[in-house]
Amino acid sequence: MGDALAVEEQRSILSVHSILPEPDTVTKIVKRIRALTTRLLPVEVDISDISDATSSIITPEVIEAFAKCGGDFSEAIPFCLLRARATFMRDGYLNPPDYDESLCRATACEVLARRIIHTIPPDRLESVMSARFRYRESDGDESPPTSCLETAIDQHCTIFLSSSEAQHVVNSLWRGDWIQKNNENDDIDYVQYEKSDSNYFWDHLNPQRLGVPRYQTVFRQVTWIIFLFVYSQSVKSPLDQLDPEHQFDEWEYILYIMTLSFLIEEGYKVAKVFRIANRPLATIGFWTVVNFLTDGLLLSAFVLRIVGITMDPSKNDDAQNLRFRSFQVLSCVAPLIWMKLLTVFDGFKIVGTLQVVTFRMLRESAIFFILLAIMGAGFFQSLYALDAADGESGGKGLVINGLVQALLGSPDFESPSERYGYPAGMLVYYAWNFLATIILVNVLIALFGSAYSDVEENATDEYLAFFAHKTIDLIRAPDSFVYPAPFNLIEAILIAPLEWVLPTAWYIRLNEVIMSILFFIPLTLIALFESQVAHTRSDRLRDYFSGPPPEEEGDPKVENPGSDDPNGEISTISFEDLVKVFPNTAVTESAMISREIKKLQAAIDELRKTVNTGDQVDHKTGKAADKDVKREDGELVDTK
Repeated sequence: MGDALAVEEQRSILSVHSILPEPDTVTKIVKRIRALTTRLLPVEVDISDISDATSSIITPEVIEAFAKCGGDFSEAIPFCLLRARATFMRDGYLNPPDYDESLCRATACEVLARRIIHTIPPDRLESVMSARFRYRESDGDESPPTSCLETAIDQHCTIFLSSSEAQHVVNSLWRGDWIQKNNENDDIDYVQYEKSDSNYFWDHLNPQRLGVPRYQTVFRQVTWIIFLFVYSQSVKSPLDQLDPEHQFDEWEYILYIMTLSFLIEEGYKVAKVFRIANRPLATIGFWTVVNFLTDGLLLSAFVLRIVGITMDPSKNDDAQNLRFRSFQVLSCVAPLIWMKLLTVFDGFKIVGTLQVVTFRMLRESAIFFILLAIMGAGFFQSLYALDAADGESGGKGLVINGLVQALLGSPDFESPSERYGYPAGMLVYYAWNFLATIILVNVLIALFGSAYSDVEENATDEYLAFFAHKTIDLIRAPDSFVYPAPFNLIEAILIAPLEWVLPTAWYIRLNEVIMSILFFIPLTLIALFESQVAHTRSDRLRDYFSGPPPEEEGDPKVENPGSDDPNGEISTISFEDLVKVFPNTAVTESAMISREIKKLQAAIDELRKTVNTGDQVDHKTGKAADKDVKREDGELVDTK
């Protein structure tokens, strides 16, 4: 048994991929981690005492204990810790009295996952972060496969995602130094791009390089700017669109074809992610909603336009009205299209943080809109009944308009007494103004202020989590050949049906040829960038595009540099001798005192043991002396 375990351990170390435990095994490890965490934190503590780098709770000994709790499946521990975090957060929501305790334990699991990831060898990092695990859900079914990095993004684990190891993985995927390899059963691997260090143009002229998140983002940004130009051309001549004799011009054809391609692309991505994600709703972001809303409004305008065109204006008066409504809907899309231009600049921290703040504000405002909807329904019913009390009703639209105007700070205090009756109508209208403009609006302002302060205090970590979500979102849905919109229509109509007919090798070759033709210009620019700019001799360009510099810790050339200066040497005193006098800042002062006390206690125990051993020897020697007494003349006398 021991030899078998040794062979298995050696195979785990030498293997490129992590050993994937069965779903039942993962579930048992998660339960064991929950038990350990509960024993570690039986009571509530301050969150800062857990997340602090020199925490007296998450000590090196605790980290080592959790790292060993998985036995032969040690590389699954980071994922299991994040899974345990999710279960503790669920317990907190289901049991509000113990929410703070559950939050402490969830935070501890996340911090432990970050600390353990820091101890993983660099050559194992991509395997640990990309391996997709399955576990047993509460109903007994197997969960969809998900990786350590993906579950951290779904849970918005800012502590974990802001670690240098997680950001190294994210940045490697963003730049294309690592690529995602799609395997069977929805499993993936992050593997090194073998030609990343080559400076030859033809080594980088590869159609699959268009799937790199950085290049996908640039391509989609350029496409969206073109789409904005097409949209502007379509709406700049409203009289032409309202003309009964006018059908479609070339700009409208392009507009609606691109809209269809965007809708298919977004729907296909969401459908694939929903199939493989264990928390599908967590994968839907703000821009996903904006994309569907934009495409939905554009398609609504298209449908209204088609229905209006099919009608005969001379026989049906609704034909012109439908054209007018179509143009109204088309015009309302402009703010959403211009809003998407923010994604062009979200690579800058200030713009990315601004987006995070906006998303958090919209999420925190949910309580405001719930209260507003409940109170608005009550006041609407009251004012509508008062309006119809005299037998004449001005309609629901007038009542809703009056309530909305009051909410936006422009109430009409003259007409309510005439329309709703005096004094009841005025009292109800005054009450609505007081509750809406003074209480609810101030609640909304307080929620916005709280959301802003929460993000601003942790702006860097929030931005890093946002960047990780953006990067993984581009590659999470498995697709070996990426056809960005609007070229995805060509794939859907002409290429995808051939997947069921052609052999796999032929189908791959067909995609490579077609992508090389369709995307010849962007692929050429990518190859030029990777072969020339990324390997340029200009330090400024290389530092800007190649990411953060490598770590210099442990480099002997940095710690003990040599010197060619004839006037002297630098390393007359070795680096090790210099750092001997440094304090150990990796642990708190209380932890150092505790360690010293333990060492002192061990020394006292050892001394007590030595003293007890000496007493026993002396006692035996004394008994021997009582048996025989030696006279001064050398004769022995038996004392008995």
